[in-house]
Amino acid sequence: MNYEELKNLALESGFTHAAPLDTATIELKQDVRDMCAQGCQQYAKRWSCPPGCGTLDQLRGSIYCYKEGILVQTVTKLEDEFDWDGMMKAQNLHQEHFLAFLEKLHASHFSFLPLGTGCCMLCKTCTYPDAPCRFPRKRISSMEACGMLVSEVCQKNNLKYYYGPNTLAYVACVLM
Repeated sequence: MNYEELKNLALESGFTHAAPLDTATIELKQDVRDMCAQGCQQYAKRWSCPPGCGTLDQLRGSIYCYKEGILVQTVTKLEDEFDWDGMMKAQNLHQEHFLAFLEKLHASHFSFLPLGTGCCMLCKTCTYPDAPCRFPRKRISSMEACGMLVSEVCQKNNLKYYYGPNTLAYVACVLM
């Protein structure tokens, strides 16, 4: 599948924007993982989140074996900067787009690694750390959980990240 076909699949899945991703531009940073530890309520509670998703060295081994990918983005307009309902609606919409996109990619039978937004929500209650993940092949870690500064990844791959006041961009990627 070439990039144009991939981009068309992404846009057909509902994303606002899609851009090619060169994995050589990805830098995995401990600082980003530290932000997860300080600010996320899911830290150390899910297999898709740090530390359950692996160390940075383990993630480097998983991520850098892919040479290219696609960034996908859902951009939404908010009523104001405190529009929590609008933010949650946009996040849910982005997740729906991402799952639809992944379903189409699974049908193409090629190897890929999806990295989403937020934590994996496949199971109402995650088994972490007491038992193995129920669905390790379907589990999706976020770009941030892997140590990526999303705005930087977008910038290095010529995808706009900021669209003006009262807008929000959710970003995910698929590595191939």
